[in-house]
Amino acid sequence: MAHPKHKHSKTRRDKRRTHYKATAPTVASCSNCGSSVLYHRVCPECGFYRGKLAIVKKATA
Repeated sequence: MAHPKHKHSKTRRDKRRTHYKATAPTVASCSNCGSSVLYHRVCPECGFYRGKLAIVKKATA
């Protein structure tokens, strides 16, 4: 394995890591109920996906 001959500074390390950042997930509104939904996922409120019923939700009583 390779062993470094000299210590890399914190600045040099941090410059390499500038591109490692979290991105906020893209959120859309459900076409059926209007709640916010992540893209390409079934709506957790009503169970619809792309205008069709995908999951039958139980009624809360």
